Amino acid sequence: MEKLNPLKKIFNKFYYELFIENFKEKVVYDFPQDYFRWDLIDYLIKKYDYKDYLEIGCDRDQLFSRIKLKNKIGVDPYSGGNVRKTSDDFFLENNKSFDLVFIDGLHTYAQVKKDILNSVKFLNTNGIILVHDCLPDTMSKQAVPRYKMQWNGDVWKAIVDLRQNPDLDIYTCEMDQGIGIIKKRNNTSILKLSTEIEKLKFKDYFNNYKEYMRVINLDEFKKKF
Repeated sequence: MEKLNPLKKIFNKFYYELFIENFKEKVVYDFPQDYFRWDLIDYLIKKYDYKDYLEIGCDRDQLFSRIKLKNKIGVDPYSGGNVRKTSDDFFLENNKSFDLVFIDGLHTYAQVKKDILNSVKFLNTNGIILVHDCLPDTMSKQAVPRYKMQWNGDVWKAIVDLRQNPDLDIYTCEMDQGIGIIKKRNNTSILKLSTEIEKLKFKDYFNNYKEYMRVINLDEFKKKF
């Protein structure tokens, strides 16, 4: 996780609130308190007998160390995992395919979208891509440039953008900071946007997040997947 310089943190905060957006409302989610991303992944591995796992962004291996598969690759340019590269460099050289991909790298719209589309190219039939940090509850937690230690970034914009793709079926599970679920199949609910992605603000998200993100709870997830 990036260390925040205190002066940069203050500068980014004032810059964002003065020139991008200043919105104080907070989203209240119902995240389960006893079920986390590693539980969800374990559920999918057991249900579908998945064998090959890829993780983008490993930090201190909070998740990667819990993955009970022999064939697992963790990509991070700084720490954790077992491949010391950026995700862009990894995908340029990769020749493996995966049943399950978990994306938790750089939390910016452009990079997350790129990581998702690159992952789709190497996804096995019936594979799933999961994306962490899709449901920020405040403007500050999703602000780019970053100024909060607890940071989801604008990952949500990548989900909103790709929900317009006819070849990707996407939901977001209301758990563990929001888990995006992506299947390579016909989109069963194409999102119609009236605003360009680049112009979306947290206020738009606050007012439309259930529709934008196609939010489902954990029970609904287990019925669908």
